[in-house]
Amino acid sequence: MTTGVLERRRQPDVSRRAERQQVARLRLVAASSPGGDEPREDSKVATRAPRSSRSVAVAARRDAAALVALVVGFCVFGLVMVLSSSSVESIANYGSPWSIFEHQGAWMAVGAVAFVLAARLPLQFWRRLAVPFFLGTFVLLIGVLVRGIGTVAAGSSRWIGLGPLRVQPSEFAKFAAVLFVADLLARRVGPAGPRANVVRPVLIALAVLGILIVRQPDLGTTAVIAVIGAVLLYASGAPLRKIAAVAAVFVVLAGAFFLVEPYGRARLLAFWNPFAHASTTGYQVVQSLVTLGSGHIFGTGLGGSPAAWGFLPNANSDFIFAIIGNNFGLIGAIGVLCGFVAIGWLGLRVARRSEDRFASLVAIGVTTWIVVQAFINIAGVVGVLPETGIPLPFLSSGGSSLVVLLVASGLLVRIAGHPEVKTRSAIAEQRERQRARMAR
Repeated sequence: MTTGVLERRRQPDVSRRAERQQVARLRLVAASSPGGDEPREDSKVATRAPRSSRSVAVAARRDAAALVALVVGFCVFGLVMVLSSSSVESIANYGSPWSIFEHQGAWMAVGAVAFVLAARLPLQFWRRLAVPFFLGTFVLLIGVLVRGIGTVAAGSSRWIGLGPLRVQPSEFAKFAAVLFVADLLARRVGPAGPRANVVRPVLIALAVLGILIVRQPDLGTTAVIAVIGAVLLYASGAPLRKIAAVAAVFVVLAGAFFLVEPYGRARLLAFWNPFAHASTTGYQVVQSLVTLGSGHIFGTGLGGSPAAWGFLPNANSDFIFAIIGNNFGLIGAIGVLCGFVAIGWLGLRVARRSEDRFASLVAIGVTTWIVVQAFINIAGVVGVLPETGIPLPFLSSGGSSLVVLLVASGLLVRIAGHPEVKTRSAIAEQRERQRARMAR
């Protein structure tokens, strides 16, 4: 039994230059069944399991339990912090200190049910869903830009109104990108590496999503999706020089966006020298830094942040990390960072242990999504990167983001608990059904 699908090993190449360099690359080495088709998830292995299978199963259950504990801990802590940071805003906007908290609690209840379902659904279901979900997300992203369908708030059109609810399709785009790219790479990458040019179709798919999301505008989500695609390509064994070239193009386009668009220029000026624009575009970043610094080592205590009284805009959403740092000080901020590092470490362990290429790539994609989004959010709060408006995973208020993240986390828990499961692509399933009909 294969106990890991990811390892660093030297890649053979027919060229003399590659033989001399022998560059170690991260490569998928998942074993496949004879004939090129991967066995079904519910197939039974007739051969005797190796002795190490028990220890692998125990380690898998331990990692799954650790992931559940981290996600639940983050969600509960986030709900407390939303209440701590939103009471004044809730009174001003809704007349009750509990309104935003109750709204977030309702979304969390929906997300909890979705998390449990995602952790129980078979992996083959998610692989079948990859292409339809991607196409459905593409339609929703177009709908956001259509007048009368998309809802504009704070100069951005990122939501679709469904009665009293608002759905943010760009959050679904992250999950759609993970599933679609993982399925595509699993079909086009074998144990020896890519069987065809896999970079071009991945770039086309992600570029379509990225263009629609930038039009909202939402450069932060576009950056997250771009990093997810780059990491998955690297994990599948795509040439590093191609990935680097595409990354350079993305950086140039992002820089041009910041310089050309008024929205981007304002964010860039606020990042470059926030104190010079402390009363205009840099106000939010300045207040964020002041809020963080006021927490010192041990913080002011839960609910003790004066920034929650309206001094820090978006305190319960994009800048909730500043409130955490103020309430719990440097110790609390480091604790949150350690939690995301733990999720990243566990996610890579899950990907390495999984025996299925699709499952392994999904684990890498979801882990990259959570960790990179957390890094971009926290970097914007502390002034290391321009503020992008993306939420802190599990902690910021926001319905669409929380529910989609919990679904993806449930899928990651499913993969962690069942590393031996194999999946088939939709094409392989269709061929099998045709063979079955012909056999009759």
